[in-house]
Amino acid sequence: MTNPRILIAGVGNIFLGDDAFGCEVAQRLLSRAMPPHVRVVDFGIRGLDLTYAMLEDCDIAIIVDAVPRGEPPGTLYVIEPDAPTETGAPPDLQPGEMLVETHGMDPAKVFRLVRAMGSSVRRILVVGCEPAPFDPEVDMDMSLSPLVRAAVDEAVPLIESLLNRVLEEDQTPSVPLAAGMLAGASSKGANPHDGDTTP
Repeated sequence: MTNPRILIAGVGNIFLGDDAFGCEVAQRLLSRAMPPHVRVVDFGIRGLDLTYAMLEDCDIAIIVDAVPRGEPPGTLYVIEPDAPTETGAPPDLQPGEMLVETHGMDPAKVFRLVRAMGSSVRRILVVGCEPAPFDPEVDMDMSLSPLVRAAVDEAVPLIESLLNRVLEEDQTPSVPLAAGMLAGASSKGANPHDGDTTP
C-alpha cells in the first residue's frame, strides 16, 4: 500500500511572542530525518501558500500552531477539526467573505476553503500549544515565553509519535480517531494517546 502524502505545516507570526510556536517546531523538524512522503514547511503567516500546498500534494495535513483554549501556557493539544459538510461547502460561509488573506493566516479559514475546493486531503490534525498572554503594546520581548519554549521540545517527539500513529491507522481504516480533541496534556510528558476516546 502506498504511503499517504503528509504535510506538517508550522504556522504563526514570529513577531507576536508565543504565536511563533508552530514556526519554531517546524524549524526543529526540518533538522530531523523524515520519510520521503512527509514534507515539513514553515509557512509563517502565508495562508495562501498553505492553501495551495494542501490542494496539491497532500493526503494528510498536520498543522502546528498556537491554540488558546483556556489551559495553562505550554499545554499541548492534538485536535481533529470537524469533518466537512456533506456538500463539501465550508460551513457558515457569508456572501463576499474573504476566506484567505494573502498576508495573513487563519487556519480555520484555510481548512474551509481547501474542503470547499475539493481537496484530496483526507484528514487534518492540529498540534496546538496554549500561549501565554501577550500584549504587543506592552510586551517588548517578542520571543517565546519560557513555558512555550519548553513545549517546543516536547512537541517534536509528540509529532513524530503522532506521525507513526497516523501512518498505522491509515493502513487500518476501520479504526479512525475520534473527532474533536484527541489529547490535551501539559507539555511535560504529553503524548498523542492521552485522553484518546477511541475504543
